[in-house]
Amino acid sequence: MWKTNLILFCMIAVICSCNDTEAKLFKQEQDRPSYIFCKKYDPKQTLSSRISVPAGFQRVSVQKGSFAEWLRELPLKPQGYSVHLYNGKLKSNQNAHYAVVDIDPGDKDLQQCADAVIRLRAEYLYSKQDYTHLHFNFTNGFNAEFKKWAEGYRIKVKGNSVSWLKSSTASDSYSVFKEYLLSVFNYAGTSSLSRELKAVANIKDMQIGDVFILGGFPGHAVLVSDMCENKKTGEKLFLIQQSYMPAQEIHILKNITDPSLSPWYSLDFADDLQTPEWTFKRNQLMRF
Repeated sequence: MWKTNLILFCMIAVICSCNDTEAKLFKQEQDRPSYIFCKKYDPKQTLSSRISVPAGFQRVSVQKGSFAEWLRELPLKPQGYSVHLYNGKLKSNQNAHYAVVDIDPGDKDLQQCADAVIRLRAEYLYSKQDYTHLHFNFTNGFNAEFKKWAEGYRIKVKGNSVSWLKSSTASDSYSVFKEYLLSVFNYAGTSSLSRELKAVANIKDMQIGDVFILGGFPGHAVLVSDMCENKKTGEKLFLIQQSYMPAQEIHILKNITDPSLSPWYSLDFADDLQTPEWTFKRNQLMRF
C-alpha cells in the first residue's frame, strides 16, 4: 500500500512541477514586450542578449512596460546579417552596422531615417494600444492621429491643404495600422519630427528613446536604443540605431571613432557625435 501511495505522491509532484514550469513560462510570455512585426521572437536574439556591456558597466534601470524596455528587447536578425534596402538589394555601405533589427523596411522607398524613429515609436504605442499618444505631425503641421484613422477616417491631401474624410470602416487591425504609417511616412520627415520633439537641455540627462536629430532637407535622425553606466566612475554609454537613404532595414550603428568600445558610444564625447554616416552636435538631442 505504501508503495502505491509513494507512486501517487511522485506522480502528483511531477504534475505540479510541470504545471509550475508551464505557469512560469506563461508568465514570462505575458511579461515580455510585444513585437507584432516579428514572426518568431527568440529571447536569445535580442538587443540586450546579443550586445553585452563593457567590463565595469551595467545597464541602466528601466520601467517595466516602458518604451526604454521595449527598445532594449528588440529582436535582431542573426549575427552577420547584411542590411537590405526596401527593394531587397544590399545597402552599398555594409560597414556602418553592428546588428540589424528584425523589422521589415517596407517595399517602398519611405521608411528612411525619421520614418524609422516614427515606426519604432508607433509600434511600441500600438503594442500597448495607447492610441491617444499615437500621432505624428506632417511637415505642414497637420496632426495625423491613428485613433482617427482607426475610426475609418482617411487623410485627404490637396496641395498644402490636409483634411480628414470618412471613407472606410472602423478598424484598428495591424494591416490598417501599417497603412496609417505609410501615410505618415509620405508626409512627415526630420523637419516635422524635430519640431514635434522637445530639446533635452542637458545631454547628461539622456534617456533611452531620445533622438539625435537635425531637421532639414536632407536631415538625419538616430534613436538611442540602450544605455549602461559605470557606477564607480559615473560614465554612461549608449547605443544608437538608424535607417537611412534609400529606405533600408533599421540597424544598430558601430562606433567608428572608438572601435574598442563599439557599438557603445560614450556620453562624454566632445562637441560632435560622429556616426558612420552622419555627424550630430551635442545640442541636437531631443525627446518624445
